[in-house]
Amino acid sequence: MKLGFIKSDFTNEQRVPLLPKDIKDFQNELYIEIGFGESLNIPDQAYRDKNVTVLNRKDIFKTCDGIFSLKLIQPNDYPLIRNGQIIIGWTHPKGSGQSFMKNQAIPKELIVVDLDNIKPTVFFKNHEYPLNSIPSNFIYQNSFYAGYAGTIHALISYGFFPDEQTKIAVLGSGNVSQGSFHAISKFSSNVRLFYRKTMPLFKEQLGEFDIIINGIEVGENGRPIISKNEQKKLKNNCFIIDAAADAGNAIEGTHATNIESPIYNENGHTFYVVPNTPSIAYRNISKIISQQFSQHIYSKDISQFITITHTENN
Repeated sequence: MKLGFIKSDFTNEQRVPLLPKDIKDFQNELYIEIGFGESLNIPDQAYRDKNVTVLNRKDIFKTCDGIFSLKLIQPNDYPLIRNGQIIIGWTHPKGSGQSFMKNQAIPKELIVVDLDNIKPTVFFKNHEYPLNSIPSNFIYQNSFYAGYAGTIHALISYGFFPDEQTKIAVLGSGNVSQGSFHAISKFSSNVRLFYRKTMPLFKEQLGEFDIIINGIEVGENGRPIISKNEQKKLKNNCFIIDAAADAGNAIEGTHATNIESPIYNENGHTFYVVPNTPSIAYRNISKIISQQFSQHIYSKDISQFITITHTENN
């Protein structure tokens, strides 16, 4: 089948999800958008040398059975999406991609492949199909770098590197939290780790910390990690880094920021809530994404996603 790659037009996205060196014995015909590798100075000819066809964006949608976009396809591309196409990437059907599912995926009967790190899933006609061929946590490095790069960027944006007198809390035990801990521990050993089970202990010590780094995503219907009332107990000038970027949910009342304007002050505290922080280290992450996605996604015939939905529906 024909698999086309478009450049993500998500704000500040610079990762290149397929590098020429990883194209080996793929079962699909590959197509890329003109300038696909430009953020890494990879010329189109490098892809042509791997028998990849280079087309403009409109022709990618017109020609290909499947479209890969690292981040969620934006509304300006909606008119280009054809009925029945396969859409692959970090599509977040139950999160930021809900509008896409409602307005595009379901009406156009799209097969949407969400490459979630923990639960890769195929979505089709209000049904969900686990993608068991992809191992759970297969791209954990991306989340690790979200915490690592986000924490470093937050400190630089805040104009402050902690020392041994700075009291720091890192919340969570997942990949994002591990990345944040790895970054912050380069500056100070005065770091406390708290997990979901030890949140009561953290709440007791809430007012002691100068920096709080959150790596827990609670989702739209989850209870906040730090509520608005609990924020009143924070130390004055406390710096809250939401490395999970769960705006408004994990740290109640926060709003998303961006790489150009990453922090804001409110009620005597400073907040960092930048999404898509792995793109800060886009050269590192591009290599990881290309390797893992090539192994588990690109090299396999994408007709498997049609087979999954057809078999389950019959």
